Amino acid sequence: MSLFQSTCTVFIILFLVYSSLSNAIRSFPITEQERVSEKTLIRLFEDDLDLPRFAEAPEYRNGNECSRSHASSSHVHISMTLDSEYLRGTMAAIHSVLKHSSCPENIFFHFIASESDSVKPSSLIRSTFPSLNFQVYHFDETHVKTLISSSIRIALENPLNYARNYLADILEQDCVDRVIYLDSDVVLVDDIQKLWDIELTNSRVIGAPQYCHTNFTTYFTDDFWFDSSLSKVFQGRNPCYFNTGVMIMDLVKWRAGNYTEKIEKWMELQKETRIYELGSLPPFLLVFGGDIEAIDHKWNQHGLGGDNVKGSCRLLHPGPVSLLHWSGKGKPWLRLDEGNPCPLDHLWLPYDLYLHNHHHRHQLYQDM
Repeated sequence: MSLFQSTCTVFIILFLVYSSLSNAIRSFPITEQERVSEKTLIRLFEDDLDLPRFAEAPEYRNGNECSRSHASSSHVHISMTLDSEYLRGTMAAIHSVLKHSSCPENIFFHFIASESDSVKPSSLIRSTFPSLNFQVYHFDETHVKTLISSSIRIALENPLNYARNYLADILEQDCVDRVIYLDSDVVLVDDIQKLWDIELTNSRVIGAPQYCHTNFTTYFTDDFWFDSSLSKVFQGRNPCYFNTGVMIMDLVKWRAGNYTEKIEKWMELQKETRIYELGSLPPFLLVFGGDIEAIDHKWNQHGLGGDNVKGSCRLLHPGPVSLLHWSGKGKPWLRLDEGNPCPLDHLWLPYDLYLHNHHHRHQLYQDM
């Protein structure tokens, strides 16, 4: 082993030790000395593994419009997955949430990361958002992999897509009673406190915009609809399509109703008899369709990624916009880099913190 390799190895070990000793939850900004030390180790670690680089986001603080009641209330809990393939989107989503929040210091992120992912992005989050309140949880994919069936797109078979099924088990039961789940390909253009304040009435477990004009029958196969023992699940309900990329989830009700087990039963059946084509969405429709808290459509202007096969450009749905969602095949950061963006991709760009070359990265550390 060369002297250079030995030196890199030592620094990587120091970085890992430092990360393990650092608090996963940051409620206050780290000191300048800590920040310099952390940036030094992160820079060396990135040089070795060629991780993506992100600029440090502006520091967002509670403004005058942040009411005393909100300032003293419990955190707004948000859960997202940390997938190395979508990390750039995740960073932009976090940035957008903080930028438009009246009380950014009240926001607490719960990130779900794969144990098998070779990239450990928690250090990148700390360096990009130094005072962010967050915790990273490692998702054991072993069990869910046995339940996943093939989908219309291979990306939909990623085990992390199914982590939302297990949030009630992953997040601390004593601390987190409800959570907003967000996909990595969204940006907020409104105060997320407004979404958090929406009440889930009666016995409803989740809240999401629903789209009753969509042909609901297309989400399941003919084998499903022709088998009355299966299709009767919707008797007494008026199910509508909803997108699981933006949801309010009552984890207390979820745990009490054993909804993870109910979702898994449909996934087990899918392995035996093909009853749907899409990935993690249909089990949610089977369990919750017709019994969700209907939220204003402005909180999920979805489908901006385009068709799942062709990836064609799409326009906004009529009405106001609070959240933009690039669900579908195309992602704005990829199309922008390729020089072939859709018109609405430019709305994502202001939240992008990605550094495209080494010059930008050195600028980030010039004051060290």
